[in-house]
Amino acid sequence: MATTSLLPKSIPPFLTTPTSIPSTRFTNLSFLNNQPAHYPTSTPTVRPNAKKKNEWLDPFDTGEDPDMEYGSQYSEGKQSEDPRPPENPDNPYGFLKFPMGFMPEVASLGLKIRGDVRRCCVVVAGGVYENLLFFPTIQLIKDRYPGVQVDVLSSARGKQAYEMNKNVRWADVLDPDDEFPEPADYLDFLGLIKNRYYDMMLSTKLAGIGHASFLFLSTARERASYIYPNVNSAGAGLLLSETFTAERLNLSEGGYHMYKQMTDWLARPGRKVPRQEIPPLKVSISRKIKDVVAEKYKKVGVEKGKYIVIHGIQSDSKASMQSRGDTDSLLPLNLWAEITNSVRGVKPLYVIPHEKERENVEEIVGDDTNMIFITTPAQLAALINDSVGVISTNTAAVQLARAREKPCVALFGSEEKAKLFLPDIEGSKFIIASSKTGKLVDIDINAVKNAAQIFEMPLVIA
Repeated sequence: MATTSLLPKSIPPFLTTPTSIPSTRFTNLSFLNNQPAHYPTSTPTVRPNAKKKNEWLDPFDTGEDPDMEYGSQYSEGKQSEDPRPPENPDNPYGFLKFPMGFMPEVASLGLKIRGDVRRCCVVVAGGVYENLLFFPTIQLIKDRYPGVQVDVLSSARGKQAYEMNKNVRWADVLDPDDEFPEPADYLDFLGLIKNRYYDMMLSTKLAGIGHASFLFLSTARERASYIYPNVNSAGAGLLLSETFTAERLNLSEGGYHMYKQMTDWLARPGRKVPRQEIPPLKVSISRKIKDVVAEKYKKVGVEKGKYIVIHGIQSDSKASMQSRGDTDSLLPLNLWAEITNSVRGVKPLYVIPHEKERENVEEIVGDDTNMIFITTPAQLAALINDSVGVISTNTAAVQLARAREKPCVALFGSEEKAKLFLPDIEGSKFIIASSKTGKLVDIDINAVKNAAQIFEMPLVIA
């Protein structure tokens, strides 16, 4: 009986004798015909002011392939608003309520290839002033992504501004500046956001790893946020698809263009879509709010088109609608009294942010002073819309007057602040009065009195 060896057999040398292969069947293979292969060589493209890609997201992602060819369907131009059947209000099912242009069967093509955005959620930090300056960005999103549904998360005070914005579907209260939120409320909102299936999440809050985790758990495809300019931003870039390193810890100090980095990114050109124009600040006022405000100012004894709005009296009320980037923007009542006593032809109408200021106005300015109690930006906009003009410090009234194209005398603590918060006002109905010392209380009252003469109405000779 022959014994078989359990040892492995020796492995013969690999390809020691080349086998004959008919070359006629492989005429197009260059490595068999000893012809040099022509491989595409990628040359690095240098773009001016190009932002460095986040290497932590995907270390093997070298960007878009320049040789990749797409067809025109779902890859070029803006997303289209396809027609669809009208919604049936008697339908007991909610899954049929899709956004405009959203077809579930082919939605992934446009979302992945063209980058469509059908639902967008924006987290806006700050108060009324900061949310008001975000209006042009929301209009930019609507222009860039036709048919998109925009929702907003902001503070309770900031939410009031969206009474004047028809582009926002839902505005919910979740204060981004609350450093110690209730865990139950935080998780509840997180579940709410996940159930809305957003394609894009934007945030103006400076993000660390905590806020970046909140945006990451929303499962949105695009997650863009401002991040801290210091070590507090460590780890945030891992969870965000786009980051904007803030130039300062307080974004509001950037003035009117405080969201410039985000708007430049949203307006970027691509896929045969030109760079989008940044729209101006516009607000819309409903007929119901106009009627409520008209009834208010008629009760205090003024008529439409025969009064000027005085806004920015010194008060500790949160309804003063100041900017967080300009805390020195309220003027004492004794200075306001000097300004308004020189106004002729129209009635000054003081806007008080709290009822406790009524006695102070009557005591310092006069018992017969016309004043109105208004705390919401929409009612303030309606009041400005029916007025001759506005005399105001750097509050939301200045931006509302600009949005409604009303004459305004704006009082600032310095000329630099005026240029930041009211850029490009040449040829408009604005007059800037600024202090020489950098403090608003030291403003030249005589200069303000001279500027206020633009509101004086000529006497009618019978």
